[in-house]
Amino acid sequence: MAVYDGLTHSNLRVISLTVDSLTVTGLATSGSLQIPTAAAAAIADIGNAINTANKAAGAVVFDVTNSKLKIATGADADSTWVDADGTNAVTPS
Repeated sequence: MAVYDGLTHSNLRVISLTVDSLTVTGLATSGSLQIPTAAAAAIADIGNAINTANKAAGAVVFDVTNSKLKIATGADADSTWVDADGTNAVTPS
């Protein structure tokens, strides 16, 4: 596991990150967290890039059709996306 201490950059994009624990300090209130978005049909489509590029267990996507966060249960294109509140699951096909 890589450890980054004091990493600072004005335009840093992390594609995939796995950590055991994370502590964030000193964030400016003007900052933002950008979460990928996709329509429900795209999330359910096994061939869509949301399922084929950089998908990993724990990956998050915002379902713009249903206004819900979904979390991937695995890295495979057919791995299920589960609503963050546990109310629904979608298995791409």
